[in-house]
Amino acid sequence: MNDDTPYNEFDEFDDFEPEDGELHDEYGDFHQSAYDRWRPALIAFAVLLTVIAVAVVGNGDNDSSTELSNPDVVVESTNVPLVTVPLTRTLKTGMKGDDVLRVQQRLAALGFDPGPQDGAFGQNTVQAVWAFEKLVMATPRDRATGKVTASTWAIMQSDLRISPRRKADTATHVEVYLPEQVMIVFADGAPRLITHMSSGSNENWCEEVTIDPGEDGNNTNAQIKQGICGEAITPPGIFYFYNRRVGMRESKLGTMYNPVYFNYNIAIHGAILVPLEPASHGCIRIPMSVARYFPALVAYGDRIYVFDGIKEPEDYGSPVPPFDKPDPNYVPTTTIPPGGTTTVKPAGTTTVVPASTTN
Repeated sequence: MNDDTPYNEFDEFDDFEPEDGELHDEYGDFHQSAYDRWRPALIAFAVLLTVIAVAVVGNGDNDSSTELSNPDVVVESTNVPLVTVPLTRTLKTGMKGDDVLRVQQRLAALGFDPGPQDGAFGQNTVQAVWAFEKLVMATPRDRATGKVTASTWAIMQSDLRISPRRKADTATHVEVYLPEQVMIVFADGAPRLITHMSSGSNENWCEEVTIDPGEDGNNTNAQIKQGICGEAITPPGIFYFYNRRVGMRESKLGTMYNPVYFNYNIAIHGAILVPLEPASHGCIRIPMSVARYFPALVAYGDRIYVFDGIKEPEDYGSPVPPFDKPDPNYVPTTTIPPGGTTTVKPAGTTTVVPASTTN
């Protein structure tokens, strides 16, 4: 060996040549290079590294899926193989196709209400996607898009379980999440309805309101108008359903469709406008299409938990909402006499506030 050549211990094995007849066994001649002798061990080591790498990637995928879901309401089951279909475009309002239909079917299977499952991406589907984004993906309500991207669709196709935050003393109960602006009806621990909603705006208001007979503030047999001031607050806490009306109703808090009351004048009801932000006078607005059947899902005495994201409902108990009061600056501008005609009164001063037509 040249003294200038670096020493390699495996050179000794490469240069070794057994004499004829030596080191024979049942497998043939013993004549192997160092690579041949160590190759099985190297292969085994490579396989081991591959297994470890796959496990790390798998764990990473599980962690990322958890980060994309809301741990307060979503339980993801592992080891459940699902047949998934890729999405090749971002779905949004106005689009039609089989991919839209698949999204509607998946939303309905999870408990959301996308409206008719007809392959047309309409407003009902948008509101269902809003609810999915806010509830499952923990998207802040002001950043919900109502669109279904490939990543949203991948999450939607995963093995999701929507779980209640409370085990109620009634078989059916409702949970209202004010931060997310989402409402869920649970029956025996499973979601029967998950819907987008809009609660009280937390603003002070003064308006001329129309009140139907039988509603709070009107003990007559005719519709009346009053000037009312109030605070648009949806109190958190634990309540139960105790009253309901059918059809369109006018009240101090605005126009309501199929209202189901749970805290004095505060009800869950249908509304034409159900925006992403809290916008009501204190009630829980839900889409009109959902309000058509929501009253059939709940019964008198069923529990409703209202979460505000600050304290637990049990910490609040059952607080009453802020009571309204007459507008001290109100001067009637119209009356509705029994004959149904409108009499115009002399103009007077009144409190100027933004117009509102729904609660």
